[in-house]
Amino acid sequence: MSSAPTLQNVTRTALTPRIGVAKSEIQAGSRMLDIDIETFKSDFNRYAFKVRHHLADDSRFSIPSLIELSKRLPEESIRYNSGGIPVGTGLYEAPQTGLSKEETLRRIQECKSWMVLKNVEQVPEYAELLNGCLDVAEPLCTAAGYGMFKREAFIFVSSPGSVTPFHIDPEHNFLLQIQGKKTISILDRVGRPLLQEHEFEDFFTNSHYSPEFKEEYKQAASKFDLLSGEGLHFPVTTLHWVENGDEVSVSLSITFRSVQAERRGIIYEVNHKLREWGINPSPYGSAPARDAAKYFAFRALRRTRNLIGRFRHESPESKY
Repeated sequence: MSSAPTLQNVTRTALTPRIGVAKSEIQAGSRMLDIDIETFKSDFNRYAFKVRHHLADDSRFSIPSLIELSKRLPEESIRYNSGGIPVGTGLYEAPQTGLSKEETLRRIQECKSWMVLKNVEQVPEYAELLNGCLDVAEPLCTAAGYGMFKREAFIFVSSPGSVTPFHIDPEHNFLLQIQGKKTISILDRVGRPLLQEHEFEDFFTNSHYSPEFKEEYKQAASKFDLLSGEGLHFPVTTLHWVENGDEVSVSLSITFRSVQAERRGIIYEVNHKLREWGINPSPYGSAPARDAAKYFAFRALRRTRNLIGRFRHESPESKY
């Protein structure tokens, strides 16, 4: 009987392919992404750390290929706006440029724009890239007790000097720099947490929540310069922003969810609801038994609602 992988014995080979990609299409994992195991053991989902990848020369990231990709994705998977904005601008709240998506990509050198192509794993050639990278990380995550599900990929294309404003993300993330240079400013979540409990609750409950940027964050942030071939892992809910260098930037963000991160989000959602009812909940992590009770109560309620919904849908009375 085989045992679960540990951080001492994981290998860097491609595992079972996902999102409809044939196994023969997956390159060997070590050809796409390199992760130092010791660094992963000590820092994953705690501190930012660099990785290396082998995608910089992949033709799927050329501007003509990205234009073709933009035509194959649904419109709701593409967002673009001006890139010449202050760091404190709300995510997706920057002014529009008036250009089409194709024109934005063709003129990305001079149009001062920022674009994200979301969920590019909808297209098989890009699902191959996502899986080829995350198949390297999955055994490490599993050995660390996190697991991995809901793999997603996002491509960012932006003009010289563009800014991705201050925000936080709910996913585990490896940001891989394909072309150009960018600087990621990160606020250490472990050593100096900057959000209050109710702000985390708002974030996990409201997908449009945007944290307030403060000027002193510029001095407090740790900065990581990413060049082509380099990548950066940063933990879930890490406050950060991104500034491009003097060239066009193309980067690939490969993300996934874990049971631990989803559990944390559920507890914050429950605390948000308790606060609405006038109850002051125990902060996440301060009372493990209470956290467990909130988590299992939420899951039980969700299962009950799903069963009721299915019953109503399948009931003969629902047809009349």
